[in-house]
Amino acid sequence: QVQLVDSGGGSVQAGGSLTLSCAVYGYSYSSYLMGWFRQAPGKEREGVATIYTGGSREYYADSVKGRFTISQDNAKNTLYLQMNSLKPEDTAMYYCAASWSYRHYDDAHPPRGADFAYWGQGTQVTVSS
Repeated sequence: QVQLVDSGGGSVQAGGSLTLSCAVYGYSYSSYLMGWFRQAPGKEREGVATIYTGGSREYYADSVKGRFTISQDNAKNTLYLQMNSLKPEDTAMYYCAASWSYRHYDDAHPPRGADFAYWGQGTQVTVSS
């Protein structure tokens, strides 16, 4: 059974940094699509960043470009999201997600939640001004 366990959230002041982690259990492909989504109260879920482990193809939402970095450690089956220069508007519940199918994303075709079959339980990020 595939299980994603995300962690690393917390409370920081604006300008601070956090690193989220997502450990994948129960399945190991040589390549798969993984991503981070976030949802703030009263807002729609947003695809923040994705990476294809087979070729390190990355996507970032405009709102986080230059501040967030998605990365993977295949040996540990772990996904990371390094978040720098955090802003109060980054406050949300963050979820990692996995799919065994590659999809191309860009500004015109951002990631959708329906593209991903497996989800972590979420980790809260709160940024205070």
